[in-house]
Amino acid sequence: MTSQHVPKTAASEFIEIAKTVAAALLLALVLRVIFFQPFTIPSESMQPALLKGDYIIVSKYDYGWSAHSIPFSPPLFRGRILGKAPQRGDVVVFHLPRDKSVTYIKRLIGLPGDRIRVAGGQVFVNGRATPRRPLGMIEDPGAPWVRVMQYAEPKPNGRSYVTFDREPGHPGDDTEVFVVPRGHYFTMGDNRDNSLDSRWPQELGVGYVPAQNLVGKARFIMLSWKGGASIFKPWTWVMRFDASRAFHRLD
Repeated sequence: MTSQHVPKTAASEFIEIAKTVAAALLLALVLRVIFFQPFTIPSESMQPALLKGDYIIVSKYDYGWSAHSIPFSPPLFRGRILGKAPQRGDVVVFHLPRDKSVTYIKRLIGLPGDRIRVAGGQVFVNGRATPRRPLGMIEDPGAPWVRVMQYAEPKPNGRSYVTFDREPGHPGDDTEVFVVPRGHYFTMGDNRDNSLDSRWPQELGVGYVPAQNLVGKARFIMLSWKGGASIFKPWTWVMRFDASRAFHRLD
């Protein structure tokens, strides 16, 4: 008994290729919705932890899933599935309350029910000052003509992160007392004098962030490029690549 090879037609080959591409796209979508999503940092508001040009990975499963876990945030349901509360000090990615098409990344400072106030540039949570240890003055990486003081601030897990603060008297250095509503969070940028965040009302900054707007937790910097890199200038992909920041875990 002999077997005969039936040649594939162009149509059948096209269908097989289309099926393979569709399966790959579906797998990528599932991974993006359920597990991880990449983001590029567009501003200096989270310096020094995150620099403009960092390419970060955000985990979706830390806080559960909402409609904002899905690309384009379709209004399929409200609330979160298997929702878990973030921890104070987490670096969170969320959709801007006033414009769901805009994604922000900030440090989570206040939990529901917390009373948050900033006085003289220092954060107070429920009447207690957040300790901060001065680390010395440096030049702001995003504005070399500006000098900033570095402060180490602790997280509940014992680790710490570094914030930037310019001289006193900048907008946001002295605020009213904010009472974080139920189901919302209060966020700030680590570059305290160069960040529009929850210290400003929703119409101007961020305001309070609804829990369902959380996309996920920023986990690590996968890749990074220095200033001057451009997708339209392929040679800068290598020349401006910053290997020192690649695969750096975020505190």
